Amino acid sequence: MHWLLTAAALPLLLAPVRAADPTPEAVDALAGDALKAFRAPGAAVVVLRGDQTLVLKGYGRRAVGRDEPVTPDTVFPLASCTKQFTTALLAALVDDGKLGWDDPVNKHLPGFKLSDPNATALLTVRDLVTHRTGLGNHDLLWYRAPWSIDHMLKQVPRLPLDYPFRSGYRYNSLTFMAAGRVAEACGQKTWPALVRERLAEPLGMKGVAFTTAEIPNDADRAHGHRLNKAGKVEAAPVYEMREPNPSGSLHATARDLAAWLEFQLSDGVAPSGTRLVSSKPLLETRTPQNLMRLEGPAKALFPDTVQVSYAMGWVVSDYRGLKVVAHGGLIDGFRVQLTLVPERQLGFAVLCNMHDSRLPVAVTNALIDRYCDLKPKDWNAYYARLAEEEADAKSAALAARDRARDPSAKPALPLASYAGAYSHPAYGPATVTHAGGALTAKFSSFSLPLEHFERDTFRITGAFFESDLVRFGVGDGKATSLALAGIEFKRK
Repeated sequence: MHWLLTAAALPLLLAPVRAADPTPEAVDALAGDALKAFRAPGAAVVVLRGDQTLVLKGYGRRAVGRDEPVTPDTVFPLASCTKQFTTALLAALVDDGKLGWDDPVNKHLPGFKLSDPNATALLTVRDLVTHRTGLGNHDLLWYRAPWSIDHMLKQVPRLPLDYPFRSGYRYNSLTFMAAGRVAEACGQKTWPALVRERLAEPLGMKGVAFTTAEIPNDADRAHGHRLNKAGKVEAAPVYEMREPNPSGSLHATARDLAAWLEFQLSDGVAPSGTRLVSSKPLLETRTPQNLMRLEGPAKALFPDTVQVSYAMGWVVSDYRGLKVVAHGGLIDGFRVQLTLVPERQLGFAVLCNMHDSRLPVAVTNALIDRYCDLKPKDWNAYYARLAEEEADAKSAALAARDRARDPSAKPALPLASYAGAYSHPAYGPATVTHAGGALTAKFSSFSLPLEHFERDTFRITGAFFESDLVRFGVGDGKATSLALAGIEFKRK
C-alpha cells in the first residue's frame, strides 16, 4: 500500500515549503536602491540564518568625496544598540549567581536614587533596563555633555519623575548607565573589560571599541553625514565619545555583528560552540516587559504592526504575522538597526552613515519580506515619503510660528540686562553673555547665538538647536529665568 502515509512522513508533507532565498544580485540591488532613495553615502548589511552567514557586505562609500568603500570590516557606532550588550552582560552575571533581575538596585548600587524615595526603595535592576522608572528622556544631561557618567547619575535625584513609577514607558539612557554600574559592582571589573571578556573576545568581535579614541586614525571607519540647509549631503560633526558608556558608546563592524547575531540566534552559544550565557537569562532580555503605545508617529513607523513592547535592550513586536525582536541606534551622522526573527532563525544588521535615516528599517523590512516569503512592499518609497512628510510638517510649523510673531513687540529690558548666570538643580549652570550688541547662551558644551524674536523670547541662529526659542522670565525689572530646550534655569 504505497499510498499510505506513515506518522513520520506526515509532518514533512505538512511543513511549509520555503521559497529560494534572494540571490546576491537581488540583495545588492535592494541595498543600492536604498542608498539612492535615502541619499546615504554608504551602508553595511548582514543576514544570518542560524549559524550560516548569507550576506556580509558593504555598499557605497565611507565618506562623501572620497573613494574608500564600506566593507564588512568598516567600523560604525552602534549608539543605542549598545544597550543589548549591557543586558547580555547582566544575563551572564545572572548566570553566575551574582545578580538577579529583580534585585533591588540599592543592593548593588546604593548611591543611585530617584527623586521619589518610595520609587528608589522599590527600584530593581529590571526597572533600569525596561524604561519604566518614571524618568523622562533628559537626553541633554548626557548628549555632548562635558561631564562624567558618574556626575550624570548623581544628578538623577534632582529630576522630578515625568510619570508614576512603573506606570508607563519613556525611553531613558541614564538608567542604562546605572545598569552598567550595577554590572561593574557585581563583576568587579569595568563595564568595557566585562563586555570584552564575557562577550566580544569569545565571539571574535575584533573591531569592537568602547570610545572614539580607541579607533585608530587610519582605521577602516565610517564617517557620519547629514543634509545641510541647502538639502545637500555633507559631513556631520564627529560625536566624540571619550568615556565608555553602557547605554551607547560601543563601535563594531558588520563582521562583528554577524557573530553577535549568531550568538543571539543560538540563545547564548558562541560560533566556536562555547556557551557564554544560559538561554533562560538571555531570553529574558528579549521577553516583553513594558508596553509601548502604538499611536501617532510610532504607528507610522510600524504600519504592519499590532503591538510593540520594550524588553531589555530590545523591542519586541509583530511584523506581518511574525515575531520580530529588534533595536535601533541613532547618533550624529549614523543610523543602525539590529533585528532577529527567532522563529525563522534569521538575523539582520543594517548600518548606514546618514543621520537619522530610515534606510536601516526600510532595508530590514525588505529583507524580512524576501527571506520569509512575504509579499514584497516598497519600503524605500514608504519611509522616504514618511520622512518627507515629517520634514514638511516641521517646516510648516516653523513658518506658522514665525508668521504669528509680533516683530514690533520689543524686549522688556535692555539686552545687557539678560546677561548673567543661571542654574538648574540637575543640569547645572547656563550663562548668557552680551557682546557686540548680541546675546549668546552657553550650556553644557553648547554655545548658542541668539537674535530677538518677540518680547523676551530669542531665536537660536546657529549650531545645535538652530531655530529653537529661548524664553526669558522677567520680573521686578530684571531677568529671572531662561527656558532652553525645555529646561528652566533660574537666575542666580
